[in-house]
Amino acid sequence: MAVYVYAIAGKKHPLRLDGVTGVGEPPSSLRTVTEGPLSAVVSDAPDGLRPKRRDLTAHQEVQNRLMADGTVLPLRFGLTAENDEAVRAALVARATEYVDRLQVLEGCTEYHLKVAQDEEALLRQILEDSSEARELNDEIRSGAAGPDTPLVLGELVAREVQARQDALATGVVEALRPFARDQDISQPTGSDFLSASFLVAEDQEESFLTTELSLANQMGDEFEFRLNGPLPPYSFV
Repeated sequence: MAVYVYAIAGKKHPLRLDGVTGVGEPPSSLRTVTEGPLSAVVSDAPDGLRPKRRDLTAHQEVQNRLMADGTVLPLRFGLTAENDEAVRAALVARATEYVDRLQVLEGCTEYHLKVAQDEEALLRQILEDSSEARELNDEIRSGAAGPDTPLVLGELVAREVQARQDALATGVVEALRPFARDQDISQPTGSDFLSASFLVAEDQEESFLTTELSLANQMGDEFEFRLNGPLPPYSFV
């Protein structure tokens, strides 16, 4: 029978799983598969598993319980293997990689930060700072613009938006970098110009959070900072 894999832990982890159940309906029982210095926490994999709230919550609760007792490699929702022997084989084949990664993640959690800027405020700034943009905009508003003027203005504004937001994103990441053991920058979506995950050690957590709050205050109300965490360090497994 296929097995669902939640996390990988080292041999010193207590793997205290009492009172916690896994995915599926009815909830599956948790067990461990051990090989050498590593153990995987698994359960039977239910048929037709989908990312429903109950199962996502169950997956997260297993991670939270394990992380409360020590460092683990938290695996993302939905990972399955053919059977226990396949899990055991993976623990053997990737033992060095898993052990090294557990050392990197020791004592750390993940924080995910998204930042957006009010679009109208940004456009006002560009028109205030760029004489070329102002002139093109004035031509359009007066009705004296040529047929290509709106396109030219749009391209100019798009370049300015990209350059300014790239610089802002770099500045935010550089300010937080000293308090993170690692970072993972992903492609922002929607109105966000930054989407970044930070691996933060316990002894740096207060400094990281204080700096993030200070940045949000300094940049002002036209910026929206959305910080999610502490989380299992999924982005760094």
